[in-house]
Amino acid sequence: MKTIAADPQHLGAEIGFFAVLHTWGQTLQFHPHLHCVVPGGGLSPDGQRWISCRPNFFLPVRALSRLFRRLFLDLPQTAFDSGKLQFFHALESLRDRHIFGQLLERMKSCEWVVYAKRPFAGPQQVLDYVGRYTHRVAISNNRLLHIEDGHVTFQWKDYRDRNELKTMTLSADEFIRRFLLHVLPDGFQRIRYYGFLANRYRKEKLERCRRLLGMPTPVDLSPAPGTEKDYRKRYEELTGVSLHQCPHCKQGRMLVIEILPRSPCLSATAIDSS
Repeated sequence: MKTIAADPQHLGAEIGFFAVLHTWGQTLQFHPHLHCVVPGGGLSPDGQRWISCRPNFFLPVRALSRLFRRLFLDLPQTAFDSGKLQFFHALESLRDRHIFGQLLERMKSCEWVVYAKRPFAGPQQVLDYVGRYTHRVAISNNRLLHIEDGHVTFQWKDYRDRNELKTMTLSADEFIRRFLLHVLPDGFQRIRYYGFLANRYRKEKLERCRRLLGMPTPVDLSPAPGTEKDYRKRYEELTGVSLHQCPHCKQGRMLVIEILPRSPCLSATAIDSS
């Protein structure tokens, strides 16, 4: 998107956007794709003007899909040439350079799909939708219906059948296998920022964008130093449940008796739970 948008034949501007990696479908099968949220315009090359896209049109999706296909297929070829790709079981035949090359050629002849649309209900709806996937993996607790006799039953929405709600039962092993498909490896980031939203220049360039668009400076809502609420009080305000109250008798008051040391089996580095 940055490359196509920077082309003067299309937009001729530096855009900014964030992308959220989404790897699952309703039945927890592996379905990797990105949701990208992009403002309808960008900064001119000299940074002195805001360039808006045309009404109801952002970037040509055919040009985006062709460039995405080329860049995407270059990566497995590079990995294959450097010996970093390994194939097992049903994919063992791809170890042969000729067969692997034939697969890439078939992928190059396919039309790849890039879908772009304006949010019908406005930007807030898009942010709410994408935000639901940023801090959970694969399935929410309210979709789980039964866990018994070594099987898990959950609810799913069949988009191909008029969004009808259905149930699916899997063995515990298969459910865990599907769930673990979506746990990111160490070092992977679920959310990435690009262009004028990239972390390094975000503050400076966002201020410039707001100035060029005539937008007011956002109010800093962070609490003043020393006024931050204790996490237990905030939890009670949000949920109505007190962390001080005994969860069993509902009358006794919870007290800290001991803080257990970190288990030696855990990595000393922070664990990325995203």
